[in-house]
Amino acid sequence: LLIQRSVKQHHLNLLFQAMSAATHPQPQVDFLKGEPHRKHPGVTNLKTLRLPEELHVAAQSIIHRAQVNQLPEHIHKLTNFLWSRKRAVEDLTLRQKAVSLEKELWEKLEKINIHSADIDEQAMEDRIRRKVLSELRRTTYHWAPTKYDEELGVVYMAARLAGGYAAVRRALNEIKKKDPSFAPHTLLDFGSGLGTVVWLVASHACWGDSLKEMVCVDSSGPMNILAERLLKGDDERAEPCIKQVYFRQFLPVSPKVQFDLVTAAFTLSELPNVKDREEAAFTLWRKTSSYLVLVENGTKDGHQILMEARDTLLKKQEKTVYDSRPASVFAPCSHELVCPKLAHEPVTPCNFQQHYQPLSLPRHNDRQIEKFSYLILRRTEAVEEGTKGVEWARLIAPVLRRTRHVHCHACCPDGQLQHMVVTARKHGRDMYRCARSSDWGDQMPIIQGVEEDVNSDSE
Repeated sequence: LLIQRSVKQHHLNLLFQAMSAATHPQPQVDFLKGEPHRKHPGVTNLKTLRLPEELHVAAQSIIHRAQVNQLPEHIHKLTNFLWSRKRAVEDLTLRQKAVSLEKELWEKLEKINIHSADIDEQAMEDRIRRKVLSELRRTTYHWAPTKYDEELGVVYMAARLAGGYAAVRRALNEIKKKDPSFAPHTLLDFGSGLGTVVWLVASHACWGDSLKEMVCVDSSGPMNILAERLLKGDDERAEPCIKQVYFRQFLPVSPKVQFDLVTAAFTLSELPNVKDREEAAFTLWRKTSSYLVLVENGTKDGHQILMEARDTLLKKQEKTVYDSRPASVFAPCSHELVCPKLAHEPVTPCNFQQHYQPLSLPRHNDRQIEKFSYLILRRTEAVEEGTKGVEWARLIAPVLRRTRHVHCHACCPDGQLQHMVVTARKHGRDMYRCARSSDWGDQMPIIQGVEEDVNSDSE
């Protein structure tokens, strides 16, 4: 009898749902723009990436000829160092911490009732000062610039060439997908290192047919030499396989010289303080006529460095403005409000991942994952209109696909983090199938007027 009642109730529920769907039909919005669900406009993820064959062969040749002793150990050590790299502690923060420590030590002395007549105050001040300095040395991150000689440059190539290529390729794919009409003629790569960006943009998968001038700027002479060797296939007598590439150790002086595309990958984290990073952000923006692409490690510090640059270019203004077109966030943010990730405690980075195939080296052959953060800004002249009734949220975590529903964690256009449970009944068949086809880093359509089943992650 209980089973019969349960079945009857289930049938009644299904009937009610069908009647509700017929009475309140889901809005029909053409956000697919003729694409299949698995390739909807918000999909920007890429399959496992491999280095171009010429680049792979040249890198293998250089590494083999260098004959670096204990190369796998050096790769492991450098990879860990670069991933754990933090921002240098600012002088003001250090002074505030010193004052706080000194106050804490004096309060401890007062609690044990040491009278001034019983001690030498000058000696005690000196002792407390030494304790403060000792504690600061013990607990403060000691930042130092990374200086690359020829051997360390080869180790860096073995450790980071493929991973860096994958991260930047994934970021640039955002522009390729969302702005197919963009065809840059000029490129500026700041902190170019091994010239990875040149190999990316000069490929036919990006803008190899349109680029006429590529300027690589890196203060490290040995790195520039290695980048040129890669372009020549590790053959000094050969012609570079990519033309119109120019290597410099300093940025072009004239503030009026602009480039269609400006990139800086894993570069801002190599600058010692906030002031230098702010000046670099302004300088790179002055050089930008269309898009500025910044990429950093997918760590808390890497993400915060990008948010510093974002705030600098959106909220501050230089004394002299050479291009009045304002900056707007192109990706990955779906808004220009304060990053909700930074409002959480503990702070977690907004990062993404890309699978890639590393160089063929001992203990270094399996498919790997590059975890990175990125920021793309563009100059805008007018507000562009998207599909009416549709906004796009960024998926900031892996999508969990379950029976007849999908869990999506997204950063929404209202600046809030939301946990959306997408179903065909509530959100429509198209949005449901798009959700099942999407993954971490893609964008998801949010149709206005649809009944939402969401939870705020900020509550």
